[in-house]
Amino acid sequence: MNSYMIGYDLNKPEQNYINLITTIKESFDNWWHYLDSTWIVTTTLNTVEIRDLLQPHVDNDDELLVVKLTGEGAWAGFNQKASEWLKTNL
Repeated sequence: MNSYMIGYDLNKPEQNYINLITTIKESFDNWWHYLDSTWIVTTTLNTVEIRDLLQPHVDNDDELLVVKLTGEGAWAGFNQKASEWLKTNL
């Protein structure tokens, strides 16, 4: 399995994130979400498949980014649970 970062900006005021968030939570068994519009997931899907899964849940004027992670990272300010997830899954 690989780790991927998902980032998005939903540009309409009062945009409803619920369909996008539900799709992420239900589609990936292992996910991390400690930043507002950033998720990290582990999956056998590739970047295009993840994008295609999530794209129906954003509007045409929204931005959606899916990036495969390399396994190296640095962070600060997260609680122990968040840090442990990153250490285990990056």
